[in-house]
Amino acid sequence: MDFKDKIRVIEDFPQPGVRFKDITTLLKDGPAFRAAIDRMAEKIREQQVDLIVGPEARGFVVGTPLAYALGVGFIPVRKAGKLPAETVETGYSLEYGKDRLAIHRDAIQAGQRILIVDDLLATGGTIQATLNLVNELGAEVVGAAFVIELTYLNGREKLPGDLDIFTLVQY
Repeated sequence: MDFKDKIRVIEDFPQPGVRFKDITTLLKDGPAFRAAIDRMAEKIREQQVDLIVGPEARGFVVGTPLAYALGVGFIPVRKAGKLPAETVETGYSLEYGKDRLAIHRDAIQAGQRILIVDDLLATGGTIQATLNLVNELGAEVVGAAFVIELTYLNGREKLPGDLDIFTLVQY
């Protein structure tokens, strides 16, 4: 299946000159969404991860069904102030500004094998921040997986060179 056919491109959103890749059209197509998760699971299964970590909000949408398919747990990374227990936080730059992310301090045990999952790899800021949080908790990030990679923004180059990265489609 060509997953690009299932992803809508919206011109000039959220600002002029941006071609926004909208995965809601993939998500609403049950067979296509299942095929996307199955393809990602097939490529990732050999990494033998203990947990999947995903940043809000679309990292939840992609990460939880992928965790289910692999039979592993899912750990949410949220905006600072949104998690109820003790957290670890880090700041990061977005494509359109700055923010802070947090993870529960007790969510991950030292030495666990972690896969970071999100819908999009763009500039790499969100994923690098998520990677920093996981590393601070002593776990090993063995890879990252994305539905979409915007190769022209060079986000992959900002991540560790030994990080195994899988993307379903590239623009």
